Amino acid sequence: MKTTKQATLKTLDLSNDTKVVKTTCAYCGVGCGLNINISKKNQTIKVTGDSEHPANYGRLCSKGSALAETLSLEGRLLYPEVNGARVSWPSAISSVSEGFKKIIAEHGPDSVAFYASGQLLTEDYYVANKLMKGFIGSGNIDTNSRLCMSSSVAGHKRAFGSDTVPNCYDDLDHAELIVLIGANSAWCHPVLFQRIQCAKEKNSKLKVVVIDPRKTNTCDIADLHLQINSGSDTAVFNGLLAYLNQNKKLDKGYIENFTEGLEQAILSAEKDAGTIQQVAQACKVPAVNIERFYQWFANTDKSMSLYSQGINQSSSGTDKVNAIINCHLATGRIGKLGSGPLSLTGQPNAMGGREVGGLANQLAAHMGFEKTDLKLVSEFWKTNTLTSNQGLPAVQLFDAVAEGKVKAVWIMATNPVSSLPNADKVKRALEQCELVVVSDCVDKTDTLDLAHIKLPAAGWSEKDGTVTNSERRISRQRAFNPLAGEAKPDWWIISEVAKGMGYEESFNYQSSADIFREHAALSAFKNDDTNKLRDFNLKGLMNISDTHYEELEPIQWPVLEQGDTGTSRLFAKGKFFTENRKAKFIAISTRPAAHKPSELYPFILNTGRVRDQWHSMTRTGLSPRLNLHKPEPFVEIHPEDLSKLQLKHGELAVLNSQWGTMLARVEESKDIKPGMVFAPMHWTFQLSSQGRVGAVVNPEIDPISFQPESKHTPIRISGFESTWQGFILSTQKLNLDSVNYRVDVRGEKYWRYEIADQSMSVNKLKTVVQAQIEQDIEDKDSLSWQHHEDPANQLLRLACFIDGKLELVLMVQNNHSTLPERAWLSSLFSEADNMPEIRPTLLSGKPPVGSANVGKQICACFNVGENTIRDFICEQKLTTVSEVGKACNAGTNCGACVPEIKAIIQDSLLESANN
Repeated sequence: MKTTKQATLKTLDLSNDTKVVKTTCAYCGVGCGLNINISKKNQTIKVTGDSEHPANYGRLCSKGSALAETLSLEGRLLYPEVNGARVSWPSAISSVSEGFKKIIAEHGPDSVAFYASGQLLTEDYYVANKLMKGFIGSGNIDTNSRLCMSSSVAGHKRAFGSDTVPNCYDDLDHAELIVLIGANSAWCHPVLFQRIQCAKEKNSKLKVVVIDPRKTNTCDIADLHLQINSGSDTAVFNGLLAYLNQNKKLDKGYIENFTEGLEQAILSAEKDAGTIQQVAQACKVPAVNIERFYQWFANTDKSMSLYSQGINQSSSGTDKVNAIINCHLATGRIGKLGSGPLSLTGQPNAMGGREVGGLANQLAAHMGFEKTDLKLVSEFWKTNTLTSNQGLPAVQLFDAVAEGKVKAVWIMATNPVSSLPNADKVKRALEQCELVVVSDCVDKTDTLDLAHIKLPAAGWSEKDGTVTNSERRISRQRAFNPLAGEAKPDWWIISEVAKGMGYEESFNYQSSADIFREHAALSAFKNDDTNKLRDFNLKGLMNISDTHYEELEPIQWPVLEQGDTGTSRLFAKGKFFTENRKAKFIAISTRPAAHKPSELYPFILNTGRVRDQWHSMTRTGLSPRLNLHKPEPFVEIHPEDLSKLQLKHGELAVLNSQWGTMLARVEESKDIKPGMVFAPMHWTFQLSSQGRVGAVVNPEIDPISFQPESKHTPIRISGFESTWQGFILSTQKLNLDSVNYRVDVRGEKYWRYEIADQSMSVNKLKTVVQAQIEQDIEDKDSLSWQHHEDPANQLLRLACFIDGKLELVLMVQNNHSTLPERAWLSSLFSEADNMPEIRPTLLSGKPPVGSANVGKQICACFNVGENTIRDFICEQKLTTVSEVGKACNAGTNCGACVPEIKAIIQDSLLESANN
């Protein structure tokens, strides 16, 4: 087999000891540039922001700042496996290609499918799409990006005739009104949040409006928060369109020259939400606040609307997107400096997947399944087996697996057993599927556990290719580590399988640069004035040399000529990609959610991210400091609802829907409306026995975008009646699968386990734990145990020392007792020598006088705890966030913790005043 051509790293030699590799971040769609600072002397790696990259100008969030902590080979999938046995690459490739060929021969091309990921590079995505649609001859390739931004894709195409993002991040620096809709940017897109924050500090005219059913940390910079009812976004923007019309705030020149369909859109808007009172009633927001927002939008030319998953993840997400776009078209505020709608994507290469046709209802290069596009792609790829039909989008794809219609599925760099709605059904589907292939860089996920064939893929630090961020900016991702074990780039794996299936001539790529050139050439193929123009065009890069590709600077498409510096904005003067080059207003009416609260399921579950974690935590979970802020699954519940449920903050709750069940720690919160609850999406079987929110989420989809409804699932809540609950801190990784409730948390030199059980006795737990600690200890005399037990009250406290060094702490008691804080006990594992004086008080869980107890983590970037911040405030009489930052660094990097620091300052000042 041929090996992949290795690209030369773009490096800067800063000294004889250090080199810098420029690459892009592995996380969200902001697309931050990174400098990887590599010490030649001791081979250490430090990650810093690239001050020259226009997506972030050197800023990084807590996750990006911690990337160097996630690069170990621990947990990596290092060699191919077939049916649990290690095999060579030729054997693995043969197993995949022959397996697919056999099933296709027996059942046809639509009996197989690929499920890809926004974690893939554009070059990986391109090859996967080409193989499935162009040569296997099925449309059955979809992606986990279906779960985050397909409603935006559909909305763009309905309005603009193409999936085009009109604006760019630079507009945030010039806007005078920024509306954040269903977007907790402070946690999910922190670098953009910082940019908005800085713009607000520099421009006194800039106002920020947040539209969200939750009061999130993003509201910290808001001049107005519209805390609307779940799903009522359409009413807000239909109402805004009606208000603009009634108050003669329409841009008639722009509308007449560049759009069509306004009259019908206004009729629908007037009928749906024609008065401010109607909107206020639908949203359950004071009419005065609705009117204030409408006035600001109507009177502010430089208006930006930023929206994310709160809009997209809905069974009417496409309509919500178009309701927002309608208001920008009506005012001519699109593609202009400081004004326009901007979709904030969730993954680092969700946009790149859209470019190459990674969605089942796209073809390639932003083309669809019209006859002209089919003919063009067939000609370019030199294939007569191109599919002429759309494939199955994500939810339907796995339904087809469950029904036996899809008999082989190749899952790439994603974990649908955790992330898809109705996740238990997905698990059952894969358990009975004839052939499950998974390519990934880790060795254990909920999905990998069900794979017949496991293929080790390159990890982020080993990948070489391109990604595209939310503003259409293509950036290079450069490898700075060698391939781990026998891992290979995804494009190489897919190409080798294609060759094994008989398509060698069309997949004979030697490098990612080869694929990029072909990708760019397809985008430019017959894309000129004599034909229907297409928005996505990389003509200026189609002949890029290997050297230029390696040195490629970040650039926004379209790139129309060689040497072109890219395109920041589109549509300021029309020229849309519809047949008549005019944008289309879409008549929108509010559609209620398919599943409504009922007597049996009275609460609405909303899902989303937490500040320091990413997807299913396979990467962020490796960083101890990123695990401290929100260490276990939780559910936010309003105090009124807690009272009705007879639940208290800190207790465990059972969340049931008609699709599944999860367990979560109760967090009392006034930031959520009564009747609504919020739970995060990150926990899987690997790190939590029953923390998968995907098992609970309903599988309803938008009929246009096929994006599932992840923000509106009717559920019921009850207490988890455990006999005892507690935690374990251990230097060894323990197997606690027999415990009902278990959450694994990686710490600094220890593992933390949050545990609870309904039937296991504390004596049984003690036996299980002691056996695991002792099994690998040859010198049993080196072991010493401390314990305190009260079985009648389910109380057990246990500590183990090996040669005088702390090995384990276990704290368990009944549900009505308060457990010790974890922070001080956790800190003991990082000490070089455990002092004898701690042993007498260790089982109390309280630090001796004079010992530090940093408290709950507030700042992940610098790992600063709440008690540390309070101590500085008290000792130095601090009153501002900047003063706290100077004292202990908290809040001085990504800023995501600033709202919490403000709350601590206010609380401390109030406490001081009362004393």
